[in-house]
Amino acid sequence: MATCESGRDAHDDLDGHDDLDEPGAALFGNFINYYTFNPPENRLSLIPATLLADLGFMDGRHSTLLLDVGCNTGELSVALYKHLVQTPQSNVHLLGVDLDDGLIQRATRSNPLPDSVTFTPLDITGDCAPLREYLRLRGCAHFHLTLCLAVTMWVHLNHGDAGLLRLLSRLAELSQHVLLEAQPWKCYRSAARRLRKLGRSDFEHFKDLKVRGDMSEHARRHLVGTCDMEFVRSFGSTAWDRKLLLFKRK
Repeated sequence: MATCESGRDAHDDLDGHDDLDEPGAALFGNFINYYTFNPPENRLSLIPATLLADLGFMDGRHSTLLLDVGCNTGELSVALYKHLVQTPQSNVHLLGVDLDDGLIQRATRSNPLPDSVTFTPLDITGDCAPLREYLRLRGCAHFHLTLCLAVTMWVHLNHGDAGLLRLLSRLAELSQHVLLEAQPWKCYRSAARRLRKLGRSDFEHFKDLKVRGDMSEHARRHLVGTCDMEFVRSFGSTAWDRKLLLFKRK
């Protein structure tokens, strides 16, 4: 998940790495104790507990499928499920995915809701056939709500402008609603600086990125202008000054 600068942003820069001097060492944001520094409450305090009902997904007659992209060790996935579904229900399921198999193993071992929340290793920038099969087996064309929180920067740094736009398009393709938290540009600079402090080369695409500046606005423009989604609302900004933006399919 993420990284940033001094003061409050210093915690943003750490984004949960176990060695406080080397947060940039996790090149894909797959920090091994991310939720130590960014606990689930930082996001959940902004998300209404009635969100699924507000979106029309808690009628009790149909399955509701949630997807958490970049779930890390799953603490937020489980906390979100408990936040949105006060009593676990057999027709509400959450799938957490992360490219780091070790993190997924930890998430699975510590999961207190195995009948409702499941985890699987998957790189969202790669083959998403397993996600489409997951949907097919449950008789759904899309995930009803997909979370993509503090993932965009890592895809952008590792896969360039085209990779970021492909990610956003893929989220729109897979989802009825997308809840997005994009890291601000200052986090990119900090992640690159920390990588240099470790004596490593810059992220492959950092100097060539043309999509810069207000990253939340860039994401909004692509989702609305290219992906046939519409902006629903902002839930405000987290303690790390990141906006939580909700989009839906037209």
